[in-house]
Amino acid sequence: MKINITKQSGIYTLTSEQILPISLEKAWDFFSKPTNLDKITPAEMDFKITNNPPDTTYLGQIITYKIGVLPLVKSNWVTEITHFESPLKNENRKGFFVDEQRFGPYAMWHHEHHFEETADGKVKMIDIVNFKLPMSILGDFLAGSFVKNKVKFIFESRYKILEQIFKS
Repeated sequence: MKINITKQSGIYTLTSEQILPISLEKAWDFFSKPTNLDKITPAEMDFKITNNPPDTTYLGQIITYKIGVLPLVKSNWVTEITHFESPLKNENRKGFFVDEQRFGPYAMWHHEHHFEETADGKVKMIDIVNFKLPMSILGDFLAGSFVKNKVKFIFESRYKILEQIFKS
């Protein structure tokens, strides 16, 4: 499991890399369906998509959620798909999409999802998440460590969930 979080200029950056023992077509089909986000988010987050997105992700798509930020405290969250390039439609068999927060619990959230076919026919999936807490230095002081660990927990859990879904 390769997960790392760094911080520069008040912005946290999480990088996560995972090899999935599936074809690029199967990976893209799974990850480009917004409703599958429910399946790979840990139950402790009490995560629910609140609008009814179609089965396929597309550029400009808005997705709304409710997420548990603390026990008994939920937050509304709205993201937009701001970049979208299918790996199935280009020669190098690499693709990505980006979701950015429009409204929600962060001052900034920018999540890149990258997919690349490996030489042995598997998929390398890389997530890069840049996020900033609200209330600047005060928010960082009060909740920085907690939120950083919570985001890391989400991706550690996602890693394990994906290993179960796509057992080799």
